[in-house]
Amino acid sequence: MHPSHEPNGRLTALGNQLIEIHLWLREELARLRTSLDSPGADLRSSEDLRAHCLGFCAALTRHHGGEDGGAFRVLAEREPALRPVLAELAEDHRMVAGILRRIEDLTTGPAAARAAVRAELDGLAALLESHFTYEEKKLVAALDAVNRRAGDTVELLGVPLPDDGMPTTIPRGTETR
Repeated sequence: MHPSHEPNGRLTALGNQLIEIHLWLREELARLRTSLDSPGADLRSSEDLRAHCLGFCAALTRHHGGEDGGAFRVLAEREPALRPVLAELAEDHRMVAGILRRIEDLTTGPAAARAAVRAELDGLAALLESHFTYEEKKLVAALDAVNRRAGDTVELLGVPLPDDGMPTTIPRGTETR
């Protein structure tokens, strides 16, 4: 049984779910970076690699959008002292969005340059690691205290947690074009 699922089916606290989503996003980014490094990897000719890249970008965008419009809004109302932290995290989300736009442009452009995509992914990985660690340190306890009536995982964190406790590879509504 996945640690987030107790025998009575009760969901874990939102802070724990946030950590699970971050773990999944870290793993997906690592898989993507490894795929890009494999011999013969070419974003122009590999539909699977391009779809994985764009799917990851869409999932991360949805997660940050969920946080900004869901969990962060709820926390700002309930814990005004967290507002400066939430503003910093929202600024990180804007920086991440810029990197994701560049990655999408590189992967859908006429000549997807693996080195340029890899450089953007490396920068994204560094920024996300710092961002996720800071977010978890500052928000998990506050999220754990949020009443479930404030919303579900999708509403508050942007990504669903299916039965196995990990988000789907491409969350509903984030499919690529």
